[in-house]
Amino acid sequence: MHLFDPFSQRGLTLRNRVVMSPMCQYSALEDGTITDWHLVHYGARAVGGVGAIIVEMTQVAPEGRLSPADVGLWDDRHVPALARLVAFVHEHGAMIGVQLGHAGRKADPVFDAVGPSPIAFSDHYRTPQELDAAGIARIRDSFVAAAGRADRAGFDFVELHGAHGYLLHQFLSPLSNHRTDGYGGDLSGRQRLMLEVAEDVRSVLPQDKPVWTRLSMHELGVPGGYTLRETVEVARRLQARGVDLIDCSSGGNAVATEEESPGYRLPLSAAVRGAGVPAMPVGRMDYPALADAAISSGEADLVCIARGLLRNPHWTLAAQRELGVAATPPQQYRRAYL
Repeated sequence: MHLFDPFSQRGLTLRNRVVMSPMCQYSALEDGTITDWHLVHYGARAVGGVGAIIVEMTQVAPEGRLSPADVGLWDDRHVPALARLVAFVHEHGAMIGVQLGHAGRKADPVFDAVGPSPIAFSDHYRTPQELDAAGIARIRDSFVAAAGRADRAGFDFVELHGAHGYLLHQFLSPLSNHRTDGYGGDLSGRQRLMLEVAEDVRSVLPQDKPVWTRLSMHELGVPGGYTLRETVEVARRLQARGVDLIDCSSGGNAVATEEESPGYRLPLSAAVRGAGVPAMPVGRMDYPALADAAISSGEADLVCIARGLLRNPHWTLAAQRELGVAATPPQQYRRAYL
């Protein structure tokens, strides 16, 4: 297999294995509705040839926003504008999913933060209110309702955000989860909310629509954090509950840095694939030869491109030319590829 071979999963077929990473634009209306910026931003990458687009972290609850300008899916009024975006992306040959998330203790300080335990992320954030059983149930219901709206908007798949220090990651990590009930303690308790959300979301989506999950596969060596071995086990358990692919990232739940060399997260996706779970790395994969090798070597099923697609909406078409693959621009741009 190579980067420009098609990819199929459930009822989804991508024209190639290039996926645009979800990257927050902080450009929605205050009520969470997307604007023409999003139509142009995502539409340009569809025109530029990507196989799939994942819309930025889209909040399942208004208090779960990273900023007042985050995209939302907590209300039916968000659906029409997103449906317009989906239709435009489809018109230009790409598939499109949406990343559903909740910031938890990393919510903008203008909102009342919640989390697994009353532990602030840093001095710049509020100390979150510890979620009780009713609060956890509301979180689960919020994810399920948002997934149903995503389906009605026409999205081809849904990604759950369980990485970068946001709420599902906060429950998974012993750095932020000091609970002593059934949602805390050892890994079986800490992973419980993520598994329940995944199972609930899978149950409300049509069987032909995949569910993906982004995980921070390790915590950058921060003392007391979880390990890659543990998250590979979480990936297996997510797969058993209907998750179809793991989007492999790292860090975000503690103030720490990471050396970002080209392909630095490839070992993470390779470990997940080694456990029999489809995987996709994200992070400095925007070197066409590297991206192609990740597919052909079996280290990844798909490649998630982030900043490379911010710099160049037509990264995919440029990668085709660099790899000696016939470029497939839209009819309007073909004279530039003769």
